[in-house]
Amino acid sequence: MRLSKLASRLKEVKIICREDWEREIVSLSCYSQETEKSSLFFCLTGKGKDGHAYAKEAIKRGAVALVVERELPVKVPQLLVKNAREAMSFIACAFYGDPSRDLKVIGVTGTNGKTTTVHMISEILKKAGKHVGMIGTLGISYGNVRLPNDLTTPDPIFLQRTFAQMRESGIEYVAMEVSAHALYYYKVAGVYFTACIFTNLTQDHLDFFENMSDYANAKKRLFTRDICPLAIVNGDDDFSKELLVARNSAKTLVYGMKEKYDAFAEIKSESLTGTEFVLQFLDERRRVSLSMTGRHNVYNALAACTCAQAIGIPLRTVAWALCEINGVNGRLEKAGEVRGAHIFVDFAHTPDGLEKSLSALKKHCKGRLYCLFGCGGNRDKSKRAVMGETVATNADFAILTSDNPRFEDPLDILSEIENGYKRISRKYVVVPNREEAIAYAVEKLKRGDILLVAGKGGEEYQEIMGIKYPFKDNDIIKSCIREKQR
Repeated sequence: MRLSKLASRLKEVKIICREDWEREIVSLSCYSQETEKSSLFFCLTGKGKDGHAYAKEAIKRGAVALVVERELPVKVPQLLVKNAREAMSFIACAFYGDPSRDLKVIGVTGTNGKTTTVHMISEILKKAGKHVGMIGTLGISYGNVRLPNDLTTPDPIFLQRTFAQMRESGIEYVAMEVSAHALYYYKVAGVYFTACIFTNLTQDHLDFFENMSDYANAKKRLFTRDICPLAIVNGDDDFSKELLVARNSAKTLVYGMKEKYDAFAEIKSESLTGTEFVLQFLDERRRVSLSMTGRHNVYNALAACTCAQAIGIPLRTVAWALCEINGVNGRLEKAGEVRGAHIFVDFAHTPDGLEKSLSALKKHCKGRLYCLFGCGGNRDKSKRAVMGETVATNADFAILTSDNPRFEDPLDILSEIENGYKRISRKYVVVPNREEAIAYAVEKLKRGDILLVAGKGGEEYQEIMGIKYPFKDNDIIKSCIREKQR
């Protein structure tokens, strides 16, 4: 595509050096090492990084034009913009032919529940005979394609290329997770959404955002009228009130359990293996047997139901699909059973996530409720003591251990968790090595006990000093169970 045509997609741009203005661009790049011949290179700025420093290297590798936030002393065309990240998103949309125009894209944002809600939407649409793609924490999938995904929401160039490939494969709908970081960095600018879902807002990512207000404002970006034609929000979450005010009369549907919203649920029974509830959307009701424990999963089901109904899927199909879902990888997933004790794995890595998962399990625990958890390194430090307090309040005993310490000393992280835990209870042990911690926890289990192994969910690595070592909680748990059964 010609550089001049790509530039025409930008609202505010100054053209520097119009020579080769009609040059054909064959690829886009924001990493100088990946730059190819005849590419357009984006000089991105971020927290502690400046892509302008790599412009000359990108040109040596074949870049024939740049998108910059300040003029550089180079002899190639430059598109001078206020925000190179936002420009990258709009240009990527144009370069790949605006694939989201031909897809029905459903965006899901919120602190917790994004992955499960996306999975539920996908399953409902598949039961309705639709061709569906998914993008999120657990990877990218469509048709027979399965791809890993390092980020919850991919960077714009990769995202738009993925949309284009989905379109070529005959995909009709895409359910995707949209993170606060993605919204802050304008990763989904230019995406044509059919509907956007808000699940909840609780403490997270305060290592990146200065405060909860900034974090909330990033989420709010997804629900502006020009981006989101239909908003689906959790009426029981306090932040939803702000969203409803901001949208004014724009089309919005509300779900929840505390009031009779557009969609609501009446829980009939709960067990360790699932939840029975009556699902009501407007004037129609259906009974659902969800093979997932916890009221938070009913909220996720309500979000998925409201969205599906809004885009024309019959409630009977929605209810049938929800009954058929067996669970989501690493989301309060049953990992095993040993001598009458149950073990669950969950991605819960926030105070709210831990509280919801522990509360769900505590209702059905006939013995002691154990929780094995840690906190990620180089992430929000302010939540560590709070997570300690949360577990101390809701569990009978805790095993504190490592969880992706990254470039921090695991003992320093554990000490911060302890500071919160000890305010409530002294019933815990510290086992820094996660594999040894899991073995210790499994060994302690007796009939009627429940163990929650939290923080990593379906992750298949442990990140230490920049290296991702193979590690999966489920595999370690199964190995420990076999050892205990001998």
